[in-house]
Amino acid sequence: MPDPATKFHDRMLSLGLARVSEAAAIACADLIGRGDEKAADQAAVNAMRNQLNMLDIKGTVVIGEGERDEAPMLYIGEEVGAGEGPEVDIALDPLEGTTLTAKDMPNALTVIAMGPRGSMLHAPDVYMDKLAVGPGFRRGVVTLDMSPSERVSALATAKGCSTKDITVCVLDRPRHEDMIEEIRSTGAAIRLITDGDVAGIMHCAEAQKTGIDMYMGSGGAPEGVLAAAALKCMGGQIFGRLLFRNDDERGRAKKAGITNFDRVYTRDDLVTQDVIFAATGVTDGSILPGIKREPGYVTAETVLMRSKTGSVRHMSYRNPVSAI
Repeated sequence: MPDPATKFHDRMLSLGLARVSEAAAIACADLIGRGDEKAADQAAVNAMRNQLNMLDIKGTVVIGEGERDEAPMLYIGEEVGAGEGPEVDIALDPLEGTTLTAKDMPNALTVIAMGPRGSMLHAPDVYMDKLAVGPGFRRGVVTLDMSPSERVSALATAKGCSTKDITVCVLDRPRHEDMIEEIRSTGAAIRLITDGDVAGIMHCAEAQKTGIDMYMGSGGAPEGVLAAAALKCMGGQIFGRLLFRNDDERGRAKKAGITNFDRVYTRDDLVTQDVIFAATGVTDGSILPGIKREPGYVTAETVLMRSKTGSVRHMSYRNPVSAI
C-alpha cells in the first residue's frame, strides 16, 4: 500500500500552489511598465523558487526556464521543494509575458501547474504547431490536418453559427501572415496577441467571457504543456505537433525522450494525469485583473483549478506593502 505521506494530495497542495503563483506576480509588480524584461523575469523566478521550496514535495521542474546552462534558476530538471512528501512534476512560467510586463500591456500572468511524477510531457524547447477550442464539442471537431479555413468552417458548423461569428486568437508573428489571411477569407475575426499564448489558449475555455472561440498557430512547446494543464482543468481540446528547424532541435527532442517527431499530441497526451493549476494576473487582462496597489497594500488575483474535480476558484489576496 502506498505511503499516505507520498501520495499526491491535490486538494492539500492547491493552496500552496496559489501562494507560489501570487508571490511571483507580486515580486515583479514594481517592474510593470519599467521596460526591463530581464529584471521582471528574474524577480518572478526568485520568488517562485523560494515559495516552491517551502512546499512539502519532492518536485522536478519538467517545463521551466530552459536548459540548466541557459537559466540561473528553475531550469528543466531542477529539483525543488522541501524534499519530503510526494514526487511531483512541475510546469511553470514565472512570468508569461515578460514583454507585456515591461510595456504594461494586457494579459501578463504568472503560471504554474503540478501533477504526480510522470504526468506531463517533457517538451523540448522548440516550436509547436497548436490548435485549441473550448469545452462542449465532440472530440476532433477540428484537427491539425485541416487547413485554417476548414477549421473555422468546422467549428462554425458545430456551433450552429456563421463563420463570421467565429473569433480566432493568433500570435502576431510574420510566420502567421498566410494563415491570418486565410482565416480572414472566411469572414472570421482574429484577435492578435503580441505574447502569452498560454493565456491565448485559456481564452478558448471561456468563450462567452473572452469572445475567443479558437486558438491556432505556432509557439513554444513548453507553453503548450502549460496550456494543456489549464484546459485539463477548464475543459476543452488542444492539439500540438512539434516543429523542428534544425538537427540541434531534433537532438533536444531525443534528449527529452521523444522519438516520433510527427506525432500529434492531444490534451491528455500532454498531461496524462490529474493536475492542479494556478495563474495570477500581473497586468490587467481578460482572464484576470493585474496587480493593484492601494495605500499600504498590494492586491493580487489568482485562479486556482483542479482537474480532478473541475473546480475553479478565483482568489483575491491582499498583503501589506511592508510585508513584501
